[in-house]
Amino acid sequence: MRAFLLAAGKGSRISKNIPNIPKCTLDVGGRPLIRKTVEMLLENGIEVTVIVGYRYKEIIRVLEGCPVHIVHNPFYDVTNSIGSLWMAENLGLFGEGETLQDTIIANGDVFWSQEILDFMKRKVADGDIYMLGDSNRVLDGDYFFGTEHGILKRYGKELTLEERNCEYVGIAYLSAAFLPRFLARLNEMIDEQCHGKWWEDAIYSLSGEHEIPVKDIAGMFWAEVDFIEDYRRILDYIREQTGIETHGSITTFDHT
Repeated sequence: MRAFLLAAGKGSRISKNIPNIPKCTLDVGGRPLIRKTVEMLLENGIEVTVIVGYRYKEIIRVLEGCPVHIVHNPFYDVTNSIGSLWMAENLGLFGEGETLQDTIIANGDVFWSQEILDFMKRKVADGDIYMLGDSNRVLDGDYFFGTEHGILKRYGKELTLEERNCEYVGIAYLSAAFLPRFLARLNEMIDEQCHGKWWEDAIYSLSGEHEIPVKDIAGMFWAEVDFIEDYRRILDYIREQTGIETHGSITTFDHT
């Protein structure tokens, strides 16, 4: 299995509350977030590619010693994550033909655990593709899914409460058999100059012709670091799990 971690963005929404560093390098219990994820994947025998952009040298520094592929997107400020993932595809890191492997694609600012990775591995035989959602996070969240019988039907930040039934986690699984279709669509969108799209838009654009299951990880802890409140949830979780008090890398934080 391979994994691709998208870590090129600046993270402007949380930037005023943290040092001038990529948000994926925030401290989570003594380790940078991106290193925690990479080490977890490597320990499970998964080949890892990290796609960097904003202050990329900081990410390379915190990953020192980790046997990973690094792809640099120097145009991170004018492309979105679809451009970053295409660069990995253009370098042949997905492979082709018999060298294609089952693949996890995840946003690099997601805090997730071995429990979630084990869940994903158990679901590998369920089909060609699935995305992760959390039905416990319907009221609060950043990007939502609306599903019917576990199949993606609606997606977006502006879904009403009636339209949504889970928050998107920021992680997807694609089988080796499905990858050619996904990568073909990725290349089509780049050819169409859709540089401002998210990498997930290549999946959404296929939903009319291929069912996209959403697997519910309700009850498992995760957090995508978009806002300072997300980071606070991670630090609270670490304190609850370890008993260690930590304030991480917060520079501006309202504790009230």
